[in-house]
Amino acid sequence: MITLRIYGGGVHQPSPPFHALAARRLREGLGMGPEHVAYGLRAQYGLFISPETVVAWERGRLAPTSQELTALAGVLWCSPAELLAAATTLREHRIARGLAPEDLARRVGLDPAAYLRMEESGRWRGNDRQTAALAEVLGLRPRELLTATGGDEQLATLLRDAATTRWQAYVKPVVKLLPLSKRTVEDALQRLHAEYHAKVTATSSWGASGATADTSRAYLDEITDHFWAAVGP
Repeated sequence: MITLRIYGGGVHQPSPPFHALAARRLREGLGMGPEHVAYGLRAQYGLFISPETVVAWERGRLAPTSQELTALAGVLWCSPAELLAAATTLREHRIARGLAPEDLARRVGLDPAAYLRMEESGRWRGNDRQTAALAEVLGLRPRELLTATGGDEQLATLLRDAATTRWQAYVKPVVKLLPLSKRTVEDALQRLHAEYHAKVTATSSWGASGATADTSRAYLDEITDHFWAAVGP
């Protein structure tokens, strides 16, 4: 469950993707009750959270804010990443690493205000050096990096065009978008092109069924999954 909190200036920030079951298991593993967690949040971090709120977090009815999640991780002797569901956005990956926006901005070579604008908009605009630093600091693999920086739809468009037309023309745009070698991208695009046209050929053959015709369209709908399968680990 994602809840919205209102911060100074009236800006709405979504709560992190909280892993409620993990929080309960970690608490129980330490032999703590919700009241002990609430006390720790107050005594160690100055957060006045009731035991009832802790229970609501663990049941998925509420989600802690970024500040509350970081404090909860401290009380439960774990990393913030252990209290998060799979991170997808820049903000979620940053929180999972326990980094403040200013710290991440400094480590990738960006002005903090400029970084925050990118994080809030979901569109990364850093240069190649800053993008490489971002991937290193946050420990992102190529697919995670692309999703976090908002490039999934752009890649899907390039891949659909590469599969249906002349794939060689799309090598350079894909390489520019992803930290992958030219050879890796060439091999993947050539494979997508061959697989798609094999399905089109099967569709066009005499006696092809409607179900067979749907396979080529379904292939394009899942083109990014096919690309990452072709790229490999």
